Amino acid sequence: LQALGFLLASMAGSIAVVIVVHLLLGLGASAAFAPLISDVSQWFMRRRGIAVAIAASGNYLSGTLWPPIIVWVMADGGWRWAYVMLAVAILVVVLPGSLLLRRRVGDAATLVATQAAATRAAATGLSPRTLQIMLMIAGVGCCVAMSMPQVHIVALCIDRGFGAVAGAEMLSLMLAGGVVSRLTFGALADRMGGLKTLLLGASLQMVALCLFLIDGGLTSLYIVSLVFGLSQGGIVPSYAIIVREYMAPREAGRRVGLVMAATIIGMALGGWLSGWMYDISGSYALAVWNGIGWNVITIAIAMAILLRIGTPRPALA
Repeated sequence: LQALGFLLASMAGSIAVVIVVHLLLGLGASAAFAPLISDVSQWFMRRRGIAVAIAASGNYLSGTLWPPIIVWVMADGGWRWAYVMLAVAILVVVLPGSLLLRRRVGDAATLVATQAAATRAAATGLSPRTLQIMLMIAGVGCCVAMSMPQVHIVALCIDRGFGAVAGAEMLSLMLAGGVVSRLTFGALADRMGGLKTLLLGASLQMVALCLFLIDGGLTSLYIVSLVFGLSQGGIVPSYAIIVREYMAPREAGRRVGLVMAATIIGMALGGWLSGWMYDISGSYALAVWNGIGWNVITIAIAMAILLRIGTPRPALA
C-alpha cells in the first residue's frame, strides 16, 4: 500500500490528489507498524522493553536519514522523483524484510504471560476495556503534543527566517535523538515497567515543549530540537509494553493496534491543530501551549493508573 501510494503521489496532477493518496500511505504505514510492535512484544518477557524499543527505533532512524536525502533529490530532480525513490526503497527493503517475521508464540509461553498479566491487571482495579480507553486517550494526548515540533519544525524555521534546509536538519537531529531516547527508555522499561516509563517520557516531553516558547537564534533551536528528540522517543513504545504487561497476550494484536491508532490520530489532529492555530494567531506559541495542555492529559492518566496500583484494593467476599 505504501509503495503504491508513493508511486501514485509521484503522478498526481493536483494537491487534492496528493492529499487523497496520502490517506493510502497512512493506511499502509499503520498496517505495518502496530503488528510489528505487537509481534515483537510477544516474543520477549525479560527484555521486552529494549526489544520493542529497537523495533520502534526503525522509523526514527529512517526519519534521521531520509530528510536530507529527500531534500537533495527534490533539489536535483523534483518532488516526483523523491516519491518514486521512496516507493522503490519500500519494495526493495520492507517487502523482503516482512518475510523474516517469526511464527506465533507457543501455548506454554502464552499461558505464563496471561497469568502474569491477569495478576498485574487485578492490581489496577480496572477492566481491560477501561484501561484500553484510558491508554487510547493518553495516546491521543501525547501525540498531539509530539506532532507540533515533528510536523511543523520546518515551517517554524521558515517562519523565523532560518530556511527549509535548516528545518530538515533539525528534524533529522530530533529523530536521531528519538532513536537514542527510545533505546534508553526501552532499557528503563525493563526495570521500571511501561507505566512509569510513559509517565517519565511524557513529563520530559512537556518540559522540552516549553523550550520552544523561547524565541532564540538558530543554534538554540538546533539544541531545543535535539533535547525534544531525547525526551520523547520512549513514549509510543511504552504503550505496547503496558498492553503486554496488563492485558492477555491473545488480545495483544488488537489492543496494541487500537492504542497505536489513537497515537496516529493524535499526530494527525495535532499537526492540523498546530497549523490552524498558526493561521489564526500568526505564531506557533499558541500551538505549543496547546501541545502542553494535551500532554498534561497523558501525564494525568499515567499517574491515575499508577496511584490505583499503589492503593490497596478491597478484598472480595
